[in-house]
Amino acid sequence: MFLNKSLIFKTVLIFLSVYLISIFLWIQIKDTYGYVITATASRLVAEVKNVRVEKIRQEKGIVYTSFCRTMRREDIVLELAFRTSSYTFNVPLTISIMASLCLFITRRRRAYAEAALLLVIVHFIYAFSLGAEQLTVLFMGRGIEGISRFKLFLYQFLWGFTNNMLIRCEPFLIGFYMYIRFRKDS
Repeated sequence: MFLNKSLIFKTVLIFLSVYLISIFLWIQIKDTYGYVITATASRLVAEVKNVRVEKIRQEKGIVYTSFCRTMRREDIVLELAFRTSSYTFNVPLTISIMASLCLFITRRRRAYAEAALLLVIVHFIYAFSLGAEQLTVLFMGRGIEGISRFKLFLYQFLWGFTNNMLIRCEPFLIGFYMYIRFRKDS
């Protein structure tokens, strides 16, 4: 296969340029982004786990969500900590890979929109599955919720798969998706 050195050089230049710019910009907005994702996911967790969100606060890259459940006229409040860098650490790399594909794909606006949506969905699933898994473990441990091995397995698997596979491989999975779905015909 013939490799076009000019194309390779342009791709590497785009990747490195966008990476440096995106790291700088991401540092400015990552806490706000993480707060929005975590707050939204926490509200869905509250609906699924039949609790209410009492308070959401942020300190130094960690979003704390207080969940409250009323049992026998008594409020039980549990606070969970979501470290946003745990699921947003590779956003600059993802953006750089996406940008470097611009020479190889068609329908760029749609490709970038779909890739950005996938990125947000993966982050949302991470925050949701972490919150649901932690609340399930705490509720079952304190006798608030009946012990269900299937439910526990489901939440642990969802969080474990998202944490260990999707988050760590997300830049390459999204790049692969963009290339396969939107690649230019030779």
